[in-house]
Amino acid sequence: MTNAAAAPNPIRAYAAVTAAYWAFMLSDGALRMLVLLHFNTLGFSPVQLAWLFLLYEVAGIATNLGAGWLAARFGLAATLYGGLALQIAALAALAQLDPAWGVAASVAFVMAVQGVSGVAKDLTKMSSKSAVKLLAPAEDGGLFRWVAALTGSKNAVKGAGFFLGAALLGLAGFKAAIWGMAAVLAAILVSVVLFLPAGLPGRMKAAERWGGWRSGDARVNRLSLARMFLFGARDVWFVVGIPVYFHAVLTDGTAEGRREAFFLVGGFMALWIIAYGAVQAAAPMLLGARSQSQAQTVHKAILWSGLLVPIPFVLSAVVWAAGEPSVWLTATLAAGLILFGFVFAVNSSVHSYLILAFGSAERITRDVGFYYMANAAGRLIGTLLSGLSYQWGGLSLCLATAGLMALASWLAARRLVAR
Repeated sequence: MTNAAAAPNPIRAYAAVTAAYWAFMLSDGALRMLVLLHFNTLGFSPVQLAWLFLLYEVAGIATNLGAGWLAARFGLAATLYGGLALQIAALAALAQLDPAWGVAASVAFVMAVQGVSGVAKDLTKMSSKSAVKLLAPAEDGGLFRWVAALTGSKNAVKGAGFFLGAALLGLAGFKAAIWGMAAVLAAILVSVVLFLPAGLPGRMKAAERWGGWRSGDARVNRLSLARMFLFGARDVWFVVGIPVYFHAVLTDGTAEGRREAFFLVGGFMALWIIAYGAVQAAAPMLLGARSQSQAQTVHKAILWSGLLVPIPFVLSAVVWAAGEPSVWLTATLAAGLILFGFVFAVNSSVHSYLILAFGSAERITRDVGFYYMANAAGRLIGTLLSGLSYQWGGLSLCLATAGLMALASWLAARRLVAR
């Protein structure tokens, strides 16, 4: 595998990769909110809404198993271009959705399109994150700072995408919003192909063969397990529970009320993701990355994982005790979820650093692919449990389930110091 020095200009390559990742995640966030709110207004149940996103996460699991090898075989630029192109194709396909179709046909079609989008997302993510490992400077916590900047800014952009999707749905309608995003993303793809510098590292030796997805480093496997439960803890309430609950509380049932609720729900989800991204970007400074060893960072990962556990349990108890929705309950939930987001963001940022620090340069794309396969598995579990727990026990059960997932993540993180 070529090293970072082989790239003619690491800063330019990092900037191009980051710009491509931003463009993709803006469309990804907008698409998620468009689909969720559009089908919620059509009367889909929480479980049906969850089904819309299941293949997206299943595709992520399969893609990450193979994407690391593909990037190592054909280069990171090829998988980056492929991810952007597939997202454009998914948007163009979704625009063909016919309102006259029945529920079963609509769910099946959207699931399939979301599956393509899931493949696109994980090709793009794996390519971008692996490039950071190969381009970042080694001194003064450079790897932590570069990956935190990429991940944090990406989530801020995705948060803006949540708001953009809700706004486009309210102002332009579903189909016009989809075509507009496809056109913009196509222009971005052309720009990235033209301006990404040649020599982006990542290709393995021709003699290497398919196989060895699971890392030989136990720390990578343990971190991947912790990551799976961490993202399950978020998506249990994030995918269906909170958006559907807030939309039900904030709308008055009229067309104008539903439109206002789109903006309010989309605005909250967007601000949550943007704040989450800002904390991720600031995590190296918050944790003193310049002056600490890798072992110290591991211990902080365990500490912050434990701090996340009580938050969803407390919120679940508050919802259960309150009974009926109210203004103070909505405000309490919003504040509690922002606190959850702060602690979650620090955890996520530390994980993103550690997987690159643990992974060897010789097989970084495959270690990162395995890690993000676990991430996608957590999102799949969280997405399914989000719809099921909300339908079976309302928001209280949804949040309690998130607490159990956070607890499992902490227990897995503790094993990072095991021999």
